[in-house]
Amino acid sequence: MSDERIFEHAATFEAGEMSGHVQVDKYEAYYEQLFAEVLEDGIITADERVELERAASALGLDPERLRRLEQALLVSYETRHKVRVREEIAPGDEVRPSLRGTDAERDAYIATLERRVKDLEARIVALENEVEEARNEAAVEIDVSGFVSHTVDETEDSATIHKRLRHEPRDAATLHALFRAANRESDVDLAYRVAHVLNWMGAANDDERSVHETYATNGLIRPSTSLTGDFWRRSLYHPDQEVLTGEIFAVIAPAVLLGRVAALRRNKSMPTLPAERRLDPRTTTVAVGRCFGWAATILGMPSPGVYADPEYAGGAEVVPNLPPALRVGKLALSGRAPAELAFLAGKHLAWFREDHFVRLLIPDVPDLEDVFLAALLIGSPSLPLNEAKKRQVEPIARAIEPLLETVQVDRLRGAFLRFVEEGGRTNLQRWASAVDRTTTRAGFLLAGDLGVADRVLALENTPDATAIVDDLIVFSTGDRYGALRKRLGIAAGV
Repeated sequence: MSDERIFEHAATFEAGEMSGHVQVDKYEAYYEQLFAEVLEDGIITADERVELERAASALGLDPERLRRLEQALLVSYETRHKVRVREEIAPGDEVRPSLRGTDAERDAYIATLERRVKDLEARIVALENEVEEARNEAAVEIDVSGFVSHTVDETEDSATIHKRLRHEPRDAATLHALFRAANRESDVDLAYRVAHVLNWMGAANDDERSVHETYATNGLIRPSTSLTGDFWRRSLYHPDQEVLTGEIFAVIAPAVLLGRVAALRRNKSMPTLPAERRLDPRTTTVAVGRCFGWAATILGMPSPGVYADPEYAGGAEVVPNLPPALRVGKLALSGRAPAELAFLAGKHLAWFREDHFVRLLIPDVPDLEDVFLAALLIGSPSLPLNEAKKRQVEPIARAIEPLLETVQVDRLRGAFLRFVEEGGRTNLQRWASAVDRTTTRAGFLLAGDLGVADRVLALENTPDATAIVDDLIVFSTGDRYGALRKRLGIAAGV
């Protein structure tokens, strides 16, 4: 089959509604670029203001929304450079602080904050202790059932055996027992999935090899439908991925992206993506370009811009542009089998989920905590924080809030109330690790091959690759993956 036909969907494929992807208004993105260039020297001249106003008028931007966009960019610039941006009212006039209100207004605002802090002092110590406990809380779940030594019970069901597998994913005896349980339960797809693991490990017996050979996919999966947001959350997300935490990050993802782009531009470190290198999945003859379009449709997501960059040594990476895009490098542009490209595409496309994207932009968990607290502070301005943490978090909140619509602030308020109702705790280290696992599960869903996942993770020098593959073994033999395969119409024996 030619490369042009490899990444095609079945004739009966029904694409569902696309959901859950991070979005940024393209006109605001263009204005942001213009304004960032004006800010480079810390002064907005009268001529530059005229040009900005002309651009805003031509783009049809809402004046109030525009004022808030500029305010957020100014806060970000001033916080980073520890200077005040100044704007010339007219040639020859005095230079004054811009877009931040008068000194009296700022003093009144600070006084209001100080009064709020005073009212909340009695609660600060308690909350500080809770935050510290949450940060240090180990993500450990105690389940000793899998460590109890006992002889194999041929009456055990597959669910009971699978619990043991979570502790030792590569234990051949447990996998053999799970295969037999699948046969007793007439679960052909589970039997195939367990046989696949054993075959990859080189531990399959004759019966298991026979099942694997019978149902192994000849080529890429050909699903009958695409994933919905609900199936992402119920079946593809790692169990440790707290949905509410992701929802909070999802609200502020576009604003955080805008700040990251502004920082990259200031540092002159924004990767260049030449238009002529963009791969249109509908027309390109480059396999990886077609693969990303094919994969995005199955995952129920729009395909981001994909750019070929032969000078990039890796496989693929998300570029935090406006809008965010992907660049693919040497490892993906040649020498890769279709299944390897499918895994690569699923893994990297999963980062474009709106509740994952902040994790990609902010890989360090302490910084992620500050952004999370900033989101909570926007949702509840009375949130008590200790003085040191407040100094870190408030500038972030001030940079984010102007970019949020009223409905988004309301979402943060509602999320804060739910967060409190659910205990007011989250473990961001565990959540971040779970998001990483979810992205590889998306890649595995499309590739359907542990050997492929193992090879691509090694090619990309992925940290903790062995632990990630162990997670994929547990996932591939569990109910969630089984439900996904049935949903997509690719389950064995159906």
